[in-house]
Amino acid sequence: MSRQTTASTCCYCGVGCGVLIEHDGEQILGVSGDPTHPANFGKLCSKGSTLHLTGDLAARALYPELRLGKALARGRTDWDTALEHAATVFAATISEHGPDSVAFYISGQLLTEDYYAFNKLARALVGTNNIDSNSRLCMSSAVVGYKRSLGADAPPCSYEDLELSDCVMIVGSNMAYAHPVLFRRLEEAKSRRPQMKVIVIDPRRTDTCDLADLHLAILPGTDVALFHGILHLLLWEDWVDRAFINAHTEGLAELKNLVRDYTPQMVAQLCGISVEHLQQCAEWVGTSKSFLSLWCMGLNQSTAGSAKNSALINLHLVTGQIGRPGAGPFSLTGQPNAMGGRETGSLSNLLPGHREAANAEHRAEVAAYWGVEKLPDTTGLTAIELFEQVQSGKIKAMWIACTNPAQSLPDQQTVRAALQACPFVVLQEAFHTTETAPFADLLLPAASWGEKEGTVTNSERRISHVRRAITAPGEARPDWAITVDFAQRLERRLRPGQPSLFAFEQPAQVFDEYKQLTRGRDLDLCGISHALLDRLGPQQWPFPDGALNGTPRLYMDGIFPTESGRAQFVADPYRAAKEQRDARFPLTLITGRLRDQWHGMSRTGTAAQLFGHVSEALLSVHPDELRRYRLQNGDLVNLKSRRGSVIVAVGSDDSVRPGQAFLPMHWGDRFLKGGVNALTQPAFDPLSKQPELKHSGVRLEPVKLPWHLFALVEGDVQQHFEALRPLCEDFSYVSLSLTGRERPALLIRAASAQAPDPQRLHDIDQQLGLNDGPVLAYDDPRRAICKRVRIDQGRITAIRLAGETLAQHWLQNLWLEGRADEQLRRWLLAPLSTPPGSAGATVSPRKTLCNCKNVSEDAVCAGIRNGLDLQGLKQQLGCGTQCGSCVPEIKRLLAASVQPIAFTS
Repeated sequence: MSRQTTASTCCYCGVGCGVLIEHDGEQILGVSGDPTHPANFGKLCSKGSTLHLTGDLAARALYPELRLGKALARGRTDWDTALEHAATVFAATISEHGPDSVAFYISGQLLTEDYYAFNKLARALVGTNNIDSNSRLCMSSAVVGYKRSLGADAPPCSYEDLELSDCVMIVGSNMAYAHPVLFRRLEEAKSRRPQMKVIVIDPRRTDTCDLADLHLAILPGTDVALFHGILHLLLWEDWVDRAFINAHTEGLAELKNLVRDYTPQMVAQLCGISVEHLQQCAEWVGTSKSFLSLWCMGLNQSTAGSAKNSALINLHLVTGQIGRPGAGPFSLTGQPNAMGGRETGSLSNLLPGHREAANAEHRAEVAAYWGVEKLPDTTGLTAIELFEQVQSGKIKAMWIACTNPAQSLPDQQTVRAALQACPFVVLQEAFHTTETAPFADLLLPAASWGEKEGTVTNSERRISHVRRAITAPGEARPDWAITVDFAQRLERRLRPGQPSLFAFEQPAQVFDEYKQLTRGRDLDLCGISHALLDRLGPQQWPFPDGALNGTPRLYMDGIFPTESGRAQFVADPYRAAKEQRDARFPLTLITGRLRDQWHGMSRTGTAAQLFGHVSEALLSVHPDELRRYRLQNGDLVNLKSRRGSVIVAVGSDDSVRPGQAFLPMHWGDRFLKGGVNALTQPAFDPLSKQPELKHSGVRLEPVKLPWHLFALVEGDVQQHFEALRPLCEDFSYVSLSLTGRERPALLIRAASAQAPDPQRLHDIDQQLGLNDGPVLAYDDPRRAICKRVRIDQGRITAIRLAGETLAQHWLQNLWLEGRADEQLRRWLLAPLSTPPGSAGATVSPRKTLCNCKNVSEDAVCAGIRNGLDLQGLKQQLGCGTQCGSCVPEIKRLLAASVQPIAFTS
């Protein structure tokens, strides 16, 4: 077939970028930004621009797999057998133990139509509110903050407010990594209007801070105290909008009594910042013509997440900075359709159309519309509670869709024990390689990005039509279709002879039924349809019948969807995070995102070039901490919390304050033995039930693992991954990643206290292709050192070092250069450990600074030495000219190259 282009949306963060998918009807060949989409106007980040390189078929679930006992392996089956078996098990479980003995755990990556089908299945057919989403880990505190303060879960702003604001406060978000397209938009706005003030509040000095006029590096978890301290100063200096307060708010008197005690001196000490910086922040907030706040997981993932959200919104209410251009509290959504999930009721406490499951009137409205007698009135279980009930045996059957709880939930030891104990686990998933897949009794292959149709809602309430470009591979099916097929089979058992609740044949029918539940509500989108979105493009809700266009901003009339019509000041006192530093756990572990990876890496982890910037898990600590523990960069440490431990390499990073440590959240057990969330805690906010993933007490313990392994093999990386990961299970430390661009390869680093059984090395070498063929080998049994390199047609194709690995980076660079010269042969066949002409450990692997244009850090540094400035580097190398994510790092290299002038007398 000829090459075609299909307009769709990106499947990563909540920015909701439009993409143009280039394909031939069977395969996706390329992707570019859609210049007509109002979320991104053609721009894409490093993740979005490589979407066509992800989703390796070897990692995809392609057909249903079923096992009939926990001790048995899954085997291939057909859809009819799979869904009939699932319906039989669910029906029997419900009959014997009641509707609340089953549960559904779904995802912010589903389409709105998928969400709606799942909600109707759980609440109308099964009769349970046990349906929660991984958005509970992401946005539930923002939901509570908006609802308590403003009356509805409705972000009031638009992306254009980033360009119109005079003062932008970014809180708990490394926006440059997590929402890079929006950050570029803010960056460009500030370059045009340098007088715009940018405040960044974050314990770490991230790339986002490079744009800041003021960085408040507060101590983790002290956000509420900071916001109360700012409010104290706003009231003291009379930087408030009294007319707005009197006409449109209530509750300020109680809040004033609370914040009276949050004096600048007390707040500065509590937050670990200076009084001068606190005062400067308050002045900019209070005196700017427009004030916009942006926040993400740093506020939400906390035992005080709801209080943090409301305390921030208080600043907007007291200054009247809401409902007008350039102003308002704007939460940045973490997943592509977490907003759509909230709209359809895909948290256990919600119902479709921004209704509450605990509200009898709301339940009656939805039940009447669905044509069922009633909806369940018992409270549904939230994510953490849900898995606790699975482990206790109260949940007997669980359906998981498009999410990976065996990687993403905190306290992984408990989560995995729960999954193992559950009598029946269904996993509806596009990738068979996730950490959750081994626990599935039934694996159902789902269609993925570019393969299904529906809608998503981005952070600014903008609904986009997601269009299918190609047919899903194998027997994979769209999520809504799987859910509807199962529901029809289940209702024949639970409601025999009654009309079907699931008479859907197309996703547009699902959307059209769902949207009627929003009629007259704050999010009314009855005027939207798939056809309208095709005709007019993406639209912001509310968009009622008869509307000609969407709604850019909410609350411009000062009327809020509360009982009184007024916004509410919320007076929650500051409460410290659950785990504080102490003698046993003297460090605070912070988690966050990498620039080029996303969530649990089930998709990004299949693209080798996305490992070019950061290739492996690294624990970042302040140089003072390295000295305190007498550690060097790259040393392995046992990182321990109260729940578990993980062995990881450590690195010096002065962007992290002493007493803190940072570890990216993406590394699950598949890539790093144990995974990051072996350490994190399940303690959650009492209102939002969102866990405190950002803040855990940990300690470092140096480990002595003298035996090291390094392996690299190109070819079918997913096949190598699946074969080699189990062979490394007995090693104390295991790190797997991908490398390369034109020639992707699997990279393994491992360590252990002693050398493994020779058979284990033989099995590893067999998979690496090092047991026969053109292989150079050297063995030193006395020192337990052996080296293997395979050279095909003058080029390295596989490497394995065992015992010690000082030459690993040198060899990796030789592989990257595609050469195998005599220098390699002399080194390999001699009793030398370090590479020729080096001290061994000083050689480092090449780092890709600009993924979009494949520009290495070495090339940028060479350009700087040749006198190029930022514009010169862009023109000559192309770096920084596409998504721009590498620009902050390039600027730091330029700044570091400027040497002070020495004066002599």
